[in-house]
Amino acid sequence: MGALSKVFLNPRMATILLLGFVAGIPLALTASTLQAWLTTEKIDLKLIGLLGLVGMPYALKFLWAPLFDRFDAPLGFSKLGRRRGWLFLVQLFLILSLVGMAFSNPTNHLFALSAMACLVSFFSASQDILIDAYKIELLKPVEFGAGSGMYNMGYRIAMIVSGAVALMMADHLPWKTVYLIMGGILVLAPLIVIFSPEPVNNEVRLKTLREAIVLPFLDFFRRRGAFEMLAFIVIYKLDVAMTVAMMTTFLLSLDFTKTEVAAVFKVFGMLATVAGTLVGGGVMIRLGIQMSLWIFGITQAIAGLSFLILAHLGHSYSMLVVAVSAENFFSGMGVAAFSAFLMSLCNKRFTATQYALLSSFMALTRYLASAPSGFLIEAVGWQTYFLICTLIGIPGLLLLTRYSKWNLSTQS
Repeated sequence: MGALSKVFLNPRMATILLLGFVAGIPLALTASTLQAWLTTEKIDLKLIGLLGLVGMPYALKFLWAPLFDRFDAPLGFSKLGRRRGWLFLVQLFLILSLVGMAFSNPTNHLFALSAMACLVSFFSASQDILIDAYKIELLKPVEFGAGSGMYNMGYRIAMIVSGAVALMMADHLPWKTVYLIMGGILVLAPLIVIFSPEPVNNEVRLKTLREAIVLPFLDFFRRRGAFEMLAFIVIYKLDVAMTVAMMTTFLLSLDFTKTEVAAVFKVFGMLATVAGTLVGGGVMIRLGIQMSLWIFGITQAIAGLSFLILAHLGHSYSMLVVAVSAENFFSGMGVAAFSAFLMSLCNKRFTATQYALLSSFMALTRYLASAPSGFLIEAVGWQTYFLICTLIGIPGLLLLTRYSKWNLSTQS
């Protein structure tokens, strides 16, 4: 207990918790909450699935991440520091994009809404690049597991706000008002940045843009097992990504109300995820990353079968609670281990670019799983779909047998 409390009670964890909250607000607004908005507006199921692609900037953020490793923020924002200066500027554009999304109408101007959602995703992905680099530079390696737990706790709390609370408000307020309120909450983000400490990074600064683009990739791809590690990153959470890809639509199709979905899936489920990430972070201190990835990978795959049972039973509130609790708790444990694994792969000379590359592959899983999900569900039905989701977890576990052959880092 002494070692656990020493790590979790470190003041740096409070900073990571708040930044996790900041990062978590935009995602649901371009994913599950947007999905609910489109569903209530009677948008075609196939289009809803395809609009999952508005989140592709999360999968492509490695393309512009080198700019943050090479250059300081313009317009005097660099006075806040290398990471915080960029973060403050990006958050201003993020808030403006979210307001633009609020003033879009999916029934008459679906393209405009999609374009604004893409901008929100772009600036949110940029914010993620900077926060990820910040937390790797701020935390010690021994704190990665606990830091992942705290970050994800803040992230999930924010998703309750932009997911569950937004859905509840949507039962009583227009969607435009709901999104404007969410934008108002995000105004807190720049204030959090101002009062956060600037991390110390004593690594030699990159001198040219070419170095910022080329060296991070050379550093990673020269490692033994680099391509196997990337394949593992893509497929390790694929079972979870497929399970939740159309979850809001699934629950609404079982005649659960938006308030019930919010209360159970968005609130209770998020709390279960928070508990899972914290438990996972604590367990990792004792088990290490490799063993944690094994245990959590197996349990997260099996937990997804609970939704197959829910699909078979239909409108069962008690089974909804069980399914949401199991899937979110064990998925949360997997997130803690997986995030710590990604952090351990980064060389501190290139934290923004390398973590962006790795997390982009992780995000690619989520959005490639979302795009075809509507077609697959219509072809095989919900029960078979959830069975497929569970079986998809096997290849990731097979790749994990190669873990001992991988050169995880080039750092001394």
